Amino acid sequence: MFETNRRRRNRSWNITENLAGYLFMTPTILVVGTFVVLPILYAIFLSLQKVKLLGGIEYEFIGFRNFTQLVKDDRVWIALKNTAEYVAIVVPTQTVLALILAVTLNAGIRGKNWWRILYFLPTVTSSAVLTLIFMWIYNTDGLLNDFLAFVGLPTYNWLGDPAVALKGIMIMNIWSTAPFYMVIYLAALQDIPQKLYEAAELDGANEWQKFIYITIPILKPVTFFVVAIGVIGTFQLFDQSYIFSGGTGGPNNATLTVVLLIYQAVFRNLQMGYAAAIAFLLAAVIITITLIQQRFFGGERT
Repeated sequence: MFETNRRRRNRSWNITENLAGYLFMTPTILVVGTFVVLPILYAIFLSLQKVKLLGGIEYEFIGFRNFTQLVKDDRVWIALKNTAEYVAIVVPTQTVLALILAVTLNAGIRGKNWWRILYFLPTVTSSAVLTLIFMWIYNTDGLLNDFLAFVGLPTYNWLGDPAVALKGIMIMNIWSTAPFYMVIYLAALQDIPQKLYEAAELDGANEWQKFIYITIPILKPVTFFVVAIGVIGTFQLFDQSYIFSGGTGGPNNATLTVVLLIYQAVFRNLQMGYAAAIAFLLAAVIITITLIQQRFFGGERT
Protein backbone atom coordinates (compact mmCIF):
# COMPACT_ATOMS: atom_id res chain seq x y z
CA MET A 1 0.00 0.00 0.00
CA PHE A 2 2.79 2.36 0.96
CA GLU A 3 4.68 1.51 -2.25
CA THR A 4 1.57 2.23 -4.35
CA ASN A 5 1.05 5.64 -2.73
CA ARG A 6 4.70 6.51 -3.29
CA ARG A 7 4.42 5.62 -6.97
CA ARG A 8 1.32 7.80 -7.31
CA ARG A 9 3.11 10.72 -5.65
CA ASN A 10 6.13 10.25 -7.92
CA ARG A 11 3.88 10.09 -10.99
CA SER A 12 2.03 13.22 -9.90
CA TRP A 13 5.34 14.99 -9.26
CA ASN A 14 6.65 13.99 -12.71
CA ILE A 15 3.49 15.32 -14.41
CA THR A 16 3.76 18.61 -12.50
CA GLU A 17 7.45 18.87 -13.37
CA ASN A 18 6.76 18.20 -17.07
CA LEU A 19 3.97 20.78 -17.14
CA ALA A 20 6.26 23.34 -15.54
CA GLY A 21 8.92 22.59 -18.17
CA TYR A 22 6.45 23.01 -21.03
CA LEU A 23 5.16 26.22 -19.43
CA PHE A 24 8.66 27.69 -19.45
CA MET A 25 9.11 26.56 -23.06
CA THR A 26 5.81 28.09 -24.21
CA PRO A 27 7.22 31.52 -25.24
CA THR A 28 9.94 29.87 -27.34
CA ILE A 29 7.49 27.41 -28.87
CA LEU A 30 5.13 30.27 -29.81
CA VAL A 31 7.92 32.35 -31.34
CA VAL A 32 9.44 29.44 -33.28
CA GLY A 33 6.03 28.22 -34.35
CA THR A 34 4.90 31.66 -35.52
CA PHE A 35 8.08 32.83 -37.25
CA VAL A 36 9.67 29.54 -38.39
CA VAL A 37 7.28 26.58 -38.60
CA LEU A 38 4.22 28.40 -39.97
CA PRO A 39 6.21 30.26 -42.70
CA ILE A 40 7.75 26.95 -43.80
CA LEU A 41 4.35 25.28 -43.98
CA TYR A 42 2.93 28.27 -45.87
CA ALA A 43 5.87 28.17 -48.29
CA ILE A 44 5.18 24.47 -48.94
CA PHE A 45 1.54 25.37 -49.63
CA LEU A 46 2.56 28.21 -51.98
CA SER A 47 5.00 26.02 -53.93
CA LEU A 48 2.10 23.79 -54.97
CA GLN A 49 -0.15 26.68 -56.03
CA LYS A 50 -0.50 29.20 -58.80
CA VAL A 51 -1.19 32.41 -56.91
CA LYS A 52 -3.11 35.31 -58.42
CA LEU A 53 -2.23 38.57 -56.67
CA LEU A 54 -4.03 41.19 -58.74
CA GLY A 55 -7.69 41.88 -58.00
CA GLY A 56 -7.65 39.77 -54.84
CA ILE A 57 -5.53 36.81 -53.82
CA GLU A 58 -6.60 33.51 -55.37
CA TYR A 59 -4.97 30.08 -55.17
CA GLU A 60 -5.04 27.37 -57.84
CA PHE A 61 -3.54 23.98 -57.01
CA ILE A 62 -1.10 22.91 -59.74
CA GLY A 63 0.86 20.16 -57.96
CA PHE A 64 4.57 20.02 -58.74
CA ARG A 65 4.36 22.14 -61.88
CA ASN A 66 6.37 24.95 -60.26
CA PHE A 67 9.20 22.51 -59.55
CA THR A 68 9.20 21.07 -63.06
CA GLN A 69 9.38 24.62 -64.40
CA LEU A 70 12.66 25.08 -62.50
CA VAL A 71 14.39 22.53 -64.74
CA LYS A 72 13.26 24.34 -67.90
CA ASP A 73 14.10 27.86 -66.71
CA ASP A 74 17.51 28.92 -68.05
CA ARG A 75 17.71 31.84 -65.61
CA VAL A 76 17.52 29.43 -62.66
CA TRP A 77 20.63 27.64 -63.89
CA ILE A 78 22.39 30.95 -64.56
CA ALA A 79 21.56 32.12 -61.04
CA LEU A 80 22.78 28.81 -59.56
CA LYS A 81 26.00 29.01 -61.57
CA ASN A 82 26.65 32.61 -60.50
CA THR A 83 25.87 31.83 -56.86
CA ALA A 84 28.01 28.67 -56.85
CA GLU A 85 30.94 30.56 -58.38
CA TYR A 86 30.51 33.32 -55.82
CA VAL A 87 30.43 30.82 -52.92
CA ALA A 88 33.39 28.80 -54.24
CA ILE A 89 35.63 31.89 -54.38
CA VAL A 90 34.39 34.04 -51.50
CA VAL A 91 34.08 31.43 -48.72
CA PRO A 92 37.62 29.95 -48.93
CA THR A 93 39.20 33.37 -49.45
CA GLN A 94 37.42 35.08 -46.57
CA THR A 95 38.12 32.08 -44.30
CA VAL A 96 41.87 32.09 -45.03
CA LEU A 97 42.04 35.88 -44.76
CA ALA A 98 40.16 35.83 -41.45
CA LEU A 99 42.58 33.23 -40.06
CA ILE A 100 45.62 35.23 -41.19
CA LEU A 101 44.27 38.42 -39.61
CA ALA A 102 43.43 36.59 -36.38
CA VAL A 103 46.87 34.98 -36.14
CA THR A 104 48.49 38.36 -36.79
CA LEU A 105 46.51 40.06 -34.04
CA ASN A 106 47.06 37.16 -31.66
CA ALA A 107 50.82 37.41 -32.14
CA GLY A 108 50.93 40.54 -29.97
CA ILE A 109 51.68 43.25 -32.52
CA ARG A 110 51.93 46.83 -31.32
CA GLY A 111 48.64 48.74 -31.17
CA LYS A 112 46.62 45.56 -31.66
CA ASN A 113 43.44 47.15 -30.21
CA TRP A 114 43.55 49.86 -32.86
CA TRP A 115 44.20 47.26 -35.55
CA ARG A 116 41.15 45.29 -34.34
CA ILE A 117 38.96 48.38 -34.64
CA LEU A 118 40.38 49.19 -38.08
CA TYR A 119 39.89 45.64 -39.35
CA PHE A 120 36.36 45.38 -37.96
CA LEU A 121 35.03 48.69 -39.35
CA PRO A 122 33.86 47.20 -42.72
CA THR A 123 31.70 44.66 -40.87
CA VAL A 124 29.69 47.28 -38.97
CA THR A 125 29.18 49.45 -42.06
CA SER A 126 25.77 49.27 -43.71
CA SER A 127 25.78 46.84 -46.62
CA ALA A 128 23.88 49.29 -48.85
CA VAL A 129 26.24 52.16 -48.03
CA LEU A 130 29.26 49.92 -48.59
CA THR A 131 27.90 48.84 -51.98
CA LEU A 132 27.36 52.46 -53.09
CA ILE A 133 30.91 53.35 -52.01
CA PHE A 134 32.35 50.45 -54.00
CA MET A 135 30.24 51.36 -57.03
CA TRP A 136 31.91 54.78 -56.91
CA ILE A 137 35.33 53.09 -56.58
CA TYR A 138 34.49 50.71 -59.45
CA ASN A 139 33.42 53.53 -61.76
CA THR A 140 35.22 53.60 -65.11
CA ASP A 141 37.06 56.72 -63.94
CA GLY A 142 37.06 55.61 -60.31
CA LEU A 143 39.84 55.03 -57.80
CA LEU A 144 40.40 51.36 -58.62
CA ASN A 145 40.96 51.92 -62.32
CA ASP A 146 43.17 54.93 -61.56
CA PHE A 147 45.29 52.73 -59.29
CA LEU A 148 45.47 49.89 -61.84
CA ALA A 149 46.52 52.34 -64.56
CA PHE A 150 49.13 53.88 -62.23
CA VAL A 151 50.82 50.50 -61.62
CA GLY A 152 50.60 49.55 -65.29
CA LEU A 153 47.80 46.98 -65.05
CA PRO A 154 44.75 46.80 -67.36
CA THR A 155 41.57 48.62 -66.32
CA TYR A 156 38.03 47.24 -66.45
CA ASN A 157 34.45 48.33 -66.72
CA TRP A 158 33.60 46.81 -63.35
CA LEU A 159 29.92 47.71 -63.46
CA GLY A 160 29.19 47.05 -67.12
CA ASP A 161 31.38 44.11 -68.16
CA PRO A 162 29.71 40.71 -67.57
CA ALA A 163 33.13 39.08 -67.20
CA VAL A 164 34.12 41.13 -64.14
CA ALA A 165 30.88 42.44 -62.58
CA LEU A 166 30.47 39.48 -60.21
CA LYS A 167 34.18 39.61 -59.33
CA GLY A 168 33.67 43.17 -58.14
CA ILE A 169 30.98 42.03 -55.71
CA MET A 170 33.27 39.21 -54.54
CA ILE A 171 36.11 41.60 -53.71
CA MET A 172 33.78 43.87 -51.78
CA ASN A 173 32.27 41.05 -49.73
CA ILE A 174 35.58 39.39 -48.93
CA TRP A 175 36.85 42.71 -47.62
CA SER A 176 33.72 43.38 -45.56
CA THR A 177 32.99 39.92 -44.10
CA ALA A 178 36.46 38.53 -43.32
CA PRO A 179 36.82 40.74 -40.18
CA PHE A 180 33.67 39.18 -38.67
CA TYR A 181 35.12 35.68 -38.94
CA MET A 182 38.48 37.06 -37.78
CA VAL A 183 36.89 37.83 -34.40
CA ILE A 184 35.64 34.23 -34.12
CA TYR A 185 39.07 32.85 -34.95
CA LEU A 186 40.73 35.29 -32.56
CA ALA A 187 38.56 34.12 -29.67
CA ALA A 188 39.37 30.49 -30.48
CA LEU A 189 43.10 31.18 -30.74
CA GLN A 190 43.14 32.79 -27.32
CA ASP A 191 41.57 29.64 -25.83
CA ILE A 192 44.39 27.35 -27.03
CA PRO A 193 46.57 26.40 -24.01
CA GLN A 194 50.07 27.84 -24.29
CA LYS A 195 51.44 24.64 -22.75
CA LEU A 196 50.88 22.88 -26.07
CA TYR A 197 53.11 25.36 -27.88
CA GLU A 198 55.74 25.21 -25.13
CA ALA A 199 55.83 21.41 -25.29
CA ALA A 200 56.15 21.52 -29.09
CA GLU A 201 58.93 24.07 -28.81
CA LEU A 202 60.84 21.80 -26.43
CA ASP A 203 60.53 19.06 -29.06
CA GLY A 204 62.18 21.37 -31.59
CA ALA A 205 59.11 22.54 -33.52
CA ASN A 206 59.37 25.89 -35.32
CA GLU A 207 56.56 28.45 -35.66
CA TRP A 208 55.27 27.00 -38.92
CA GLN A 209 55.16 23.46 -37.52
CA LYS A 210 53.33 24.64 -34.41
CA PHE A 211 50.79 26.39 -36.62
CA ILE A 212 50.26 23.36 -38.89
CA TYR A 213 50.25 20.60 -36.27
CA ILE A 214 48.69 22.38 -33.28
CA THR A 215 46.74 25.48 -34.30
CA ILE A 216 45.04 24.17 -37.44
CA PRO A 217 43.80 20.84 -35.94
CA ILE A 218 42.49 22.54 -32.78
CA LEU A 219 40.69 25.14 -34.90
CA LYS A 220 39.00 22.50 -37.06
CA PRO A 221 35.57 22.76 -35.35
CA VAL A 222 35.77 26.56 -35.53
CA THR A 223 36.67 26.35 -39.21
CA PHE A 224 33.63 24.15 -39.80
CA PHE A 225 31.43 26.78 -38.14
CA VAL A 226 33.04 29.64 -40.10
CA VAL A 227 32.73 27.83 -43.43
CA ALA A 228 29.15 26.71 -42.73
CA ILE A 229 28.02 30.21 -41.79
CA GLY A 230 29.96 31.61 -44.75
CA VAL A 231 28.27 29.24 -47.20
CA ILE A 232 24.81 30.02 -45.86
CA GLY A 233 25.48 33.77 -45.97
CA THR A 234 26.99 33.78 -49.47
CA PHE A 235 24.21 31.64 -50.93
CA GLN A 236 21.80 34.32 -49.68
CA LEU A 237 23.55 37.14 -51.59
CA PHE A 238 20.93 39.70 -52.55
CA ASP A 239 21.37 43.34 -51.59
CA GLN A 240 24.76 43.94 -53.22
CA SER A 241 23.68 42.25 -56.43
CA TYR A 242 20.40 44.18 -56.41
CA ILE A 243 22.09 47.55 -55.94
CA PHE A 244 24.89 46.83 -58.42
CA SER A 245 22.46 45.86 -61.19
CA GLY A 246 19.45 47.98 -60.27
CA GLY A 247 17.52 44.79 -59.55
CA THR A 248 18.03 43.28 -63.02
CA GLY A 249 20.91 40.91 -62.26
CA GLY A 250 22.84 42.46 -65.13
CA PRO A 251 24.90 43.06 -67.07
CA ASN A 252 23.69 40.10 -69.12
CA ASN A 253 22.61 38.20 -65.96
CA ALA A 254 26.23 38.26 -64.70
CA THR A 255 25.19 39.26 -61.17
CA LEU A 256 21.93 37.32 -61.04
CA THR A 257 21.76 35.25 -57.86
CA VAL A 258 19.18 32.76 -56.60
CA VAL A 259 17.76 35.13 -53.97
CA LEU A 260 17.57 37.98 -56.50
CA LEU A 261 15.70 35.60 -58.83
CA ILE A 262 13.23 34.86 -56.01
CA TYR A 263 12.73 38.60 -55.55
CA GLN A 264 12.09 39.07 -59.26
CA ALA A 265 9.64 36.17 -59.36
CA VAL A 266 7.56 37.70 -56.56
CA PHE A 267 7.75 41.45 -57.09
CA ARG A 268 8.16 41.67 -60.86
CA ASN A 269 6.44 38.60 -62.25
CA LEU A 270 3.96 38.13 -59.36
CA GLN A 271 4.71 34.39 -59.25
CA MET A 272 4.66 33.61 -55.54
CA GLY A 273 4.29 29.86 -56.05
CA TYR A 274 7.26 29.71 -58.41
CA ALA A 275 9.32 31.86 -56.03
CA ALA A 276 8.56 29.42 -53.19
CA ALA A 277 9.76 26.54 -55.37
CA ILE A 278 13.04 28.38 -56.06
CA ALA A 279 13.40 29.03 -52.33
CA PHE A 280 13.08 25.30 -51.61
CA LEU A 281 15.70 24.59 -54.27
CA LEU A 282 18.04 27.03 -52.53
CA ALA A 283 17.32 25.47 -49.12
CA ALA A 284 18.05 22.00 -50.49
CA VAL A 285 21.39 23.14 -51.93
CA ILE A 286 22.44 24.83 -48.67
CA ILE A 287 21.46 21.81 -46.53
CA THR A 288 23.30 19.42 -48.85
CA ILE A 289 26.51 21.45 -48.86
CA THR A 290 26.37 21.91 -45.08
CA LEU A 291 26.05 18.14 -44.55
CA ILE A 292 29.01 17.56 -46.87
CA GLN A 293 31.03 20.11 -44.89
CA GLN A 294 30.06 18.42 -41.63
CA ARG A 295 31.37 15.12 -42.91
CA PHE A 296 34.57 16.69 -44.21
CA PHE A 297 35.37 18.80 -41.12
CA GLY A 298 34.03 16.39 -38.53
CA GLY A 299 31.57 19.06 -37.43
CA GLU A 300 29.65 16.63 -35.24
CA ARG A 301 32.35 17.10 -32.61
CA THR A 302 31.68 20.84 -32.26
